[in-house]
Amino acid sequence: MESGVVATAGAEIYWQVHGQGPAVVLAHGVGGNHAIWYRQIDALARSNRVILFDHRGFGLSRDLDGRGRDAFVDDLAALLDHLGEEKIVLVGQSMGAGTCIGFADRAPERVAALAICDSLHGIAESEAVKAIMDAARAKTATMGQIDRVLGACAPRELAALYAQIASFNAADRHSLTGRFDARPAADLSGKGFPVLFLCGVDDILFPVEAVRTVQAEVAGSFLVEVNDSGHSAFLEQPVQFNDTILSLLQMAGHVGTGGAVHSNTAGYVRVGGGA
Repeated sequence: MESGVVATAGAEIYWQVHGQGPAVVLAHGVGGNHAIWYRQIDALARSNRVILFDHRGFGLSRDLDGRGRDAFVDDLAALLDHLGEEKIVLVGQSMGAGTCIGFADRAPERVAALAICDSLHGIAESEAVKAIMDAARAKTATMGQIDRVLGACAPRELAALYAQIASFNAADRHSLTGRFDARPAADLSGKGFPVLFLCGVDDILFPVEAVRTVQAEVAGSFLVEVNDSGHSAFLEQPVQFNDTILSLLQMAGHVGTGGAVHSNTAGYVRVGGGA
């Protein structure tokens, strides 16, 4: 594992790199930081270079000028330049999807694939989507963070660990500054890379009905719905989440030869490594 801090305009961004091969960037949500991806590292790093980072104001990163979300895309671009990555797969969870969508819009030539996970951040809401999202926002406005982000089936120890990881963040959903630019969903079409939407069926923050509606507006995209999962499919159902991302990597031709292609190796033929 490699790690470091890169100075960007008005921030210090902490990063980690695991594994070797074509790069995959994991961008966390508002309750997370680089540590939240502990259930993805082993599976994804077998055949890829996995890049984790803390958004400014989260984990070990510092937001020195207070711009928050306004600077997230700039920070990601500076980090990738620092690490010498020209082509990456972007995996964005909740808030992190807004960062990934913004980067993909700015530099589509650097994106091999885009995964938008339990999120519609950075996407303009049509009238139909706004109606669904307004109802979800009203329902969840006064709920605690754990109840918002984990489904009813999530074990208690997972909730405790999530809360511990979140406690290292300086920013939270109430104090986070800045905003993402919202782009029409159709703008994600025809950029030359596959687009995956992934959503927990029991997600109460971004209901699957809203995600289905948006996904239908993105030509050539596809949707994976994860059963028995709320807003944090990557934590609640990690094998299905990991295998979906690994399938996306294969679809994009963006996988190395270092090991098993799927985390559920007993159920899949090994591809890309020794048989």
